[in-house]
Amino acid sequence: MTAAEPWLTGRRAIVTGASRGIGAAVAGRLAAEGAHVAITARTLDHHATLGGSLRETASRLARVGGTVALVVADLADEGQRARIVPEAEERLGGSIDILVNNAAAAVYQSILDYPLRRRRLMFEVNVHAPVDLAQAVIPGMVARGEGWIVNVSSATARPAEGPPFRTAGVATRIGIYGASKAALNRETNALAVELHGTGVRVNTVEPRAAVVSEGAEALVGGQLAPGQIETMEEMVEAVVALCRCEPDHTGRTDVSLDLIDELGLAVMSLDGTGVHHGPGRRGP
Repeated sequence: MTAAEPWLTGRRAIVTGASRGIGAAVAGRLAAEGAHVAITARTLDHHATLGGSLRETASRLARVGGTVALVVADLADEGQRARIVPEAEERLGGSIDILVNNAAAAVYQSILDYPLRRRRLMFEVNVHAPVDLAQAVIPGMVARGEGWIVNVSSATARPAEGPPFRTAGVATRIGIYGASKAALNRETNALAVELHGTGVRVNTVEPRAAVVSEGAEALVGGQLAPGQIETMEEMVEAVVALCRCEPDHTGRTDVSLDLIDELGLAVMSLDGTGVHHGPGRRGP
């Protein structure tokens, strides 16, 4: 790679949950960095209540350049998610270098009456799907001697501190979601242990504060103070850093802003063309 080329020129990436929010922003940044990107979500067009669509994300990526592949699949369905990696590899022209498991099912409800069907849905999408996709891309990564798997997690994975416990806001409704993210963190570490020495890096990253995507706004909109929010650009910077980290950076559960500080990164705009100057800016 020459100094003038973007960081990820020619890399092939998959980003799940890319119709809106963090997934769409990460996909756009990877494309801006030169990657060929396969984006996946449940539907091609608009969600019934949320803005953004897979088609709109693809349109934005196409303007950047590189190959864009759309794979419509429901991660809650084992058969549908089994298609994602083969279809992405066929359309991008080779095996996958980068997998970003961003998609998540987030149904906030008290564990006292949380129905089994919803628990199963949550774990299918947040726990089983990331492992299935990782298992599908790992052979190609190992054969090349390098690869990057990034799982997007959440601070809700950590047990609540107390007693006394904080019960305001969504604190009493995030138990099952947090449990699924705790499982994601642990399986990330387990994959890294087994893949150590192969060149495949496996990490999770969670926001330090809330990233107000379309989905987050629907779930907790109006319940967050300014100090509880970080910018989309900051979260994306952390994710992209893990898409090009060194081999010894693996098996970790990183926190977005802490990772940015650790690596001394400037937070770039979502199109990668300059330093982000919005609230919470980190950079020169």
